[in-house]
Amino acid sequence: MKRIGIIGGGILGLSSAYYLNKAGFKVTILDQGDLTEGCSFGNAGMIVPSHIIPLAAPGMIAKGFRWMFDSTSPFYIRPRFSKDLVKWGYQFYKHSNKEHVERAIPALKELSLFSKAMYQQLSKELPFDFGYQERGLLMLYQGVETEKEEIETAHLANQAGVEAHILSLSELQKLEPDVRVRARGGIYYPGDAHLIPRVLVEKLILHLKQEGITFHPNTTVTGFHTENNLVEKVKTDQGDFGIDTLVVAAGSWSGALCSMLGIGLPMQAGKGYSFSLPNVEKNIRIPTIFLEARVAVTPMGSSLRFGGTMEIAGVDHSINMKRVKGIVDSIPNYYPDMKVDIPRKENVWHGLRPCSPDGLPYIGRSRRLANVIVATGHSMMGLSLGPGTGKLVSEIALEEQSSVPLQAFDPGRYDD
Repeated sequence: MKRIGIIGGGILGLSSAYYLNKAGFKVTILDQGDLTEGCSFGNAGMIVPSHIIPLAAPGMIAKGFRWMFDSTSPFYIRPRFSKDLVKWGYQFYKHSNKEHVERAIPALKELSLFSKAMYQQLSKELPFDFGYQERGLLMLYQGVETEKEEIETAHLANQAGVEAHILSLSELQKLEPDVRVRARGGIYYPGDAHLIPRVLVEKLILHLKQEGITFHPNTTVTGFHTENNLVEKVKTDQGDFGIDTLVVAAGSWSGALCSMLGIGLPMQAGKGYSFSLPNVEKNIRIPTIFLEARVAVTPMGSSLRFGGTMEIAGVDHSINMKRVKGIVDSIPNYYPDMKVDIPRKENVWHGLRPCSPDGLPYIGRSRRLANVIVATGHSMMGLSLGPGTGKLVSEIALEEQSSVPLQAFDPGRYDD
């Protein structure tokens, strides 16, 4: 039985483990944390085939410069001297154009729809409920400029085969009868879904353990032993692990790990924050994004989660309450009857999203080391694309025809 070592116990590592185990591999997961933290726990829980435009897109450079000096803005790059950040920023700039978006749309669409199909399957075959619901997604806008951008995006989505409806405020209000909405209008994507991330991850870990997958939490990778262009051992502070195939699915740490392997993988950590309101009496029904504020709002049972911001600040676990205040301040602008206090610092979750400079994930075999598979760089869409990516990892390991074309996600695309 072939031994597969997966570095990373988030949704991408767990999804890969699930499908690799089903394919007959002996799977071991190594994680530097205790498996109760990371982006897979506190995110917005959205499954978003509607998100077919990458972060690197026309207009993001101008917005980035405008937002950069505002500590409460939705997108913030903390100015600092870093060679990696300069390289990443240059590639981001290079890809923020119409041609890149046109190439990226079909690739992201196929991967997103495939991953949603995997979620539909998992909701039937896993022996537990993780709150998967298909209620769609609302995108609310208040300004004329945002309206124009989003209507154009909706037309692009419809052209690409992703259903999108342009709604007036009265039409939006009919979809949300329990909460007063303030907006110029919005876009409704009926094909999106959502779930409760913590329930999915915690129960999936228990299920995988029952299926015989070995977990080594609190295990830091210190290096690798390679022979003949193959990784033979993963060196850690808890000893060495012999493997036949290695999967790097370590989120924002994947770039540093790949660097140890001599693999160049441009990556920056994009910090996001979230907090939840328990026992909301009048809750929203449909997951929603406040477009100007870039805040995601998701009903999770009787709770309501608010999440947002993209802070490119390196691997940094400090919590900037000004960023959290930016999220809180946006809420009454869209839900005028909803009064939300700034949460206590200890009740604010944060996660570091792994961001590639072109806004596309890295999925595929390393060109340099034949038994290394990379599955990372999904930015804000790690949860959404998790099962699809995990299934693709198992197909790569089995050397099968992949269910989705992988050229756009080649982890060696910056080597050219």
